[in-house]
Amino acid sequence: MTIRLYDTRSASLVDLEPREAGKVGIYVCGPTVQAAPHIGHLRSALVYDIWRRWLTYRGLDVTLVRNVTDIDDKILNQTVDATAAGSPEQWWALAYRIELEFTAGYSELGILPPTYEPRATANISEMRELITKLIERGHAYAAADDSGDVYFDTQSWPAYGELTRQKLDDMVVAADADPRSKRDPRDFALWKGSKPTEPESASWTSPWGNGRPGWHVECSAMSRRYLGGAFDIHGGGLDLRFPHHENELAQSSAAGDDFANHWVHNGMVNVNGQKMSKSLGNSVFARDLLDAARPIVVRYLLGAAHYRSTIDYTDGSLDEAEAAFERLEVFIERAARRLRDTRFDVANTNEVPGAFGEAMDDDLAVPQALAVVHDTIRAGNAALDDGDLAAVATARSQVVAMAQVLGINPLDPRWGSERSEPAVAALSALVEKLIEDRNTARTAKDFAVADRIRDELSAAGITVEDDSTGSHWSLP
Repeated sequence: MTIRLYDTRSASLVDLEPREAGKVGIYVCGPTVQAAPHIGHLRSALVYDIWRRWLTYRGLDVTLVRNVTDIDDKILNQTVDATAAGSPEQWWALAYRIELEFTAGYSELGILPPTYEPRATANISEMRELITKLIERGHAYAAADDSGDVYFDTQSWPAYGELTRQKLDDMVVAADADPRSKRDPRDFALWKGSKPTEPESASWTSPWGNGRPGWHVECSAMSRRYLGGAFDIHGGGLDLRFPHHENELAQSSAAGDDFANHWVHNGMVNVNGQKMSKSLGNSVFARDLLDAARPIVVRYLLGAAHYRSTIDYTDGSLDEAEAAFERLEVFIERAARRLRDTRFDVANTNEVPGAFGEAMDDDLAVPQALAVVHDTIRAGNAALDDGDLAAVATARSQVVAMAQVLGINPLDPRWGSERSEPAVAALSALVEKLIEDRNTARTAKDFAVADRIRDELSAAGITVEDDSTGSHWSLP
């Protein structure tokens, strides 16, 4: 068994060779908690949840670290804007409130909690230590104007640009601090000196003056603390390759760390063919998306494409995902009903078909893996029609195992409440009464009434299926 992944740094498919046998360390850039999560945040977190699930299925002990950036220019700017609008809120209160929204969205989508979820504000000392080391090694400098700013010296690191294969002369200016203090406009901030307009609570002491860390240094310090100076996979959205990940790689390498062995980046999410943006007003927020459909269906939608591809979310996307997921859900329900009280009604194994495993091993090819899922469902439905219970049991076991790996197993207790709301219970009572009336009509050979009841149920989106065990109904 060889797991392959697309390494952004080498721009090629490579074998995953863990630094420590049987273990994999993954660092994923988490959110900057400045505003409510949107569909892109959910998609990115889901990608690495599926990676983690698959690596775990293959027997690897996975440590996944996903940080929270809870101090940043964007967070401070949000509080300034809120105060100006008459709704003052402390920056740390805003950050925590938004962090809870992210956590709730991840949880509803069935994303497993990371092994560690460090906040930037809890790792300031590690950041100061890293900056001090870079200064000592000649790769960083404190501003000469006593502003308290510290910058990474990009000219001092010849490998700068290797992740995105850029030359320094072709790079854009780093617009993350006062350019007057820089030796080179492409130097980026490691430490930002306090400003009179910023709250004192957003400032920490340092050898260069009171201030706060720059965004890029946060992840280098936190990954080192929780995974060591060398780990297996660094993940994040494709939009983070430059400058964020390029800067992380440069400062960590310049400090003497091997850093990430592989770089993995997930694709973006467009909306109706356009990139999400405030100016277009086309952002799809996590809360709205999760309220528009069952979370397990949202998970199916966001996880169905290849992780490196761009998803185009349209008005019909959720309906398509619902229809696809319903085929899986209904087959499992049909199979369970037919196998009940037979010798084939045995506990599911967790063994996936070989073709599914080959697809997942090949750079997490979920579309091809889902094709195996639906092929197995078709075979299982054919076996149900033929009365081949042994084949039904095998198909059911395989479908459940594959769905569990992808996090879309309707039998998983985390999804148990999705069909148990009071409205569904009330509907069940009404439908069962109609089915009883239909069966009475059939027994009396009043087929006109029986057919009318069935047609009425069908028009309401309710499917009635008759077999040797009786009449059963299902709904999307």
